[in-house]
Amino acid sequence: MRRAFFVVVAATVLVVTTGTTAGAQAQSRDEAAPRRTDAAPTSRQLPTSSPFLGGVPSGTATAEPIALTVLEAIRRALEHNLGVLMSDDSIGRARGARMRAMSEWLPNVSGRLSESRQVLNLAAYGFPLPAGIPSIVGPFNLFDARLYVSQTVFDQRALKDLQVENHNISAATFTAKSARDTVVLVAANAYLVALAASARVDSARAQATTAEALYSQATNLKQNGLVAGIDVLRAEVALNTERQHVTATVNDFEKSKLQLARIIGLPLGQPFTLVSELPDVPIPDLTIEEALDRAYRARPDYQAALARVAAAQAQRDATAGEAMPSVRVNADYGELGLTPGSAHSTYAIVGALNVPIFQGGRTRGRVTEAEADLKSRRAEAEDLRASIYYDVRTAFMDLQSSNEQLQVATRGREVAATALTQARDRFAAGVSNNVEVIQAQAAVSIASEQYIGALYQYNVSKALLARGLGAAEDVVRQLLGGAR
Repeated sequence: MRRAFFVVVAATVLVVTTGTTAGAQAQSRDEAAPRRTDAAPTSRQLPTSSPFLGGVPSGTATAEPIALTVLEAIRRALEHNLGVLMSDDSIGRARGARMRAMSEWLPNVSGRLSESRQVLNLAAYGFPLPAGIPSIVGPFNLFDARLYVSQTVFDQRALKDLQVENHNISAATFTAKSARDTVVLVAANAYLVALAASARVDSARAQATTAEALYSQATNLKQNGLVAGIDVLRAEVALNTERQHVTATVNDFEKSKLQLARIIGLPLGQPFTLVSELPDVPIPDLTIEEALDRAYRARPDYQAALARVAAAQAQRDATAGEAMPSVRVNADYGELGLTPGSAHSTYAIVGALNVPIFQGGRTRGRVTEAEADLKSRRAEAEDLRASIYYDVRTAFMDLQSSNEQLQVATRGREVAATALTQARDRFAAGVSNNVEVIQAQAAVSIASEQYIGALYQYNVSKALLARGLGAAEDVVRQLLGGAR
């Protein structure tokens, strides 16, 4: 049965669970039978340590399996995936850094309340006293209650530091959006890889059923004296191979479900089923030039790279500002006296102009470091721009190629099914032995796998193009019928 798979993957991140088949499958077939390729299409994989492959389990597991749709999987991933949670935390850190930079421009107010008992030596402070008058004064009490205020009037470094943190917040926000896009793609891909594994289970079981029917047919024909015993043995070998294949595909399917559960943060041990009714995804009606223009404007990772360039530029200016004069005003007001009851109001206002004269090359060294960082951020942004160009062009080429492969695989599956029917009829009529039937059955299995792989790759190509254009979260929700 034809299944519609909508597979969504990141351009640089694709999680593909590859089916592991029984090692003895090809060897156990008759030498004349073609070998079957059971591995799913592979692509670049995330490292096992990637936070996008992890999730924070939430909720309590229930004994009753839940029906999990792809939209529900995406929703849970956006709430519980470790990559999203960490990217949200980075925004919080950027905002905290901006608050610290802003504090340089806000009044700094503090208070102090003290009471002390002192004995002073006036001579030590340079007060010569006539002979006979003791220089020791005290003991006496001193009470002081005071507010202190400090305000920056002009500081080139502090101004640029604030601009740096504003750009850092923009970069963190775009990075978080890119992380959400990536999580959407990874979660949807993991869900649909599980669907592909389920399709392989169905295909393997169908092949096992066919092999069992062929074995029964060969046994009956042998009992009637129409075929030799070797035909029964061939059919039994084919049946055992298909049963092994069913076991392997079921195991792969269960492992792909475990991977999906981890990515979306399902409660530990929560059973679930997949809802496989998914719409086909239309190909975007865009030229390459239109796609590139849209990608440069919409890709959050590219916008984050540009924000990091602006932050590096501001950081270089802030470092250079350390050599510029700064103006600050300091003031205090309070009550001073021997006791609280005898205290009098006092205050002081100080305006200070600080002019750096010689810093031993420290500022020049830091400016050199900041210029090197700026050069690196610009190079990274240009590299990412080039990567977007190649991603989009490659996606267009893969889309055309995989579409043609899907058409061929669809026709090949139909032809293989017809050939198997004819081979069984010829065997039943005694025209040929079941070597032809075993070959035809293997061809059906290969054609089924090629169809699943071609359909998968076709949807991967469409998904890579959507990812290259940016705004994957909104696009996926819209295409799958969910709320934007």
